[in-house]
Amino acid sequence: MLIVTGATGQLGRRIVERLLQHVPAERIGVSVRDPDRAGDLMRAGVRVRRGDYDDPDSLRHAWDGAERILLVSSNAAAKGGDPLKQHRAAIGVARELGVGRVLYTSQVSCALDSHFPPGRDHAATEKMLADSGLPWTSLRHGFYAASAVAMNANGLEAGTLTGPEDGKVAWTTHDDLAAADAILLARGETFDGPTPPLTGSEALDLADLARLATDVLGRPIAREIVEEDAMERHARENGIPEGAIAVMLGYFRAARAGEFDRVDPTLAQLLGRAPTRMREFLATVQG
Repeated sequence: MLIVTGATGQLGRRIVERLLQHVPAERIGVSVRDPDRAGDLMRAGVRVRRGDYDDPDSLRHAWDGAERILLVSSNAAAKGGDPLKQHRAAIGVARELGVGRVLYTSQVSCALDSHFPPGRDHAATEKMLADSGLPWTSLRHGFYAASAVAMNANGLEAGTLTGPEDGKVAWTTHDDLAAADAILLARGETFDGPTPPLTGSEALDLADLARLATDVLGRPIAREIVEEDAMERHARENGIPEGAIAVMLGYFRAARAGEFDRVDPTLAQLLGRAPTRMREFLATVQG
């Protein structure tokens, strides 16, 4: 069995859909918190079982017979939870079951000293995997292109992308990453440890995004730089949780430090084609 966790999420569902192009449905199992949301996968012949990172017993059942497991990283931090505790539990269960390989969705900012809080969590999780004794692969994803749109949704609507000084980001779509993840999960040979950066073919900052959005939307989109202190104060005044503020400010600091800017050919090589460019993505989601 090839197991995918979080298969009702934005990335996990796409991974399963692409995995079905490589292996028979009966070889695929999914581990989800709410099986009722995965009825379509069950009808397609995929094994659907409840699996919750906070409930190791549920993981033991959901992952029974697993040859390889793809752990989609937890988003518990956004809800005040502890993703590292969850990852530790998941890796422990995988070790108990003697899983042949664990693949984990990491990110290009992965480093213990990253300015970006999720980057530090990914680094801590990669160390857990390295210490587990299990064969493992860390999928070093580029920053999601969808996040560029979500983070700047108000600015795209208002006509001004506002934020502190930033840096170049090799934006990468969920679809492209899911396709590559499915290939690596399905095939026998794979990367040991971290992959090279799985990124799009171009790196863009907010000024670049503003220019692209101007062309795609057919109306002017400006880029306005504000001081970090002002942005932080405005976020607190609007009731943004402290954890979300730390991620937001960490993004700008990490972008300035060049943590997201590396462009690498590995994703294109896995896909057998050029990754989706941000202009194409914007045209699709904003069209």
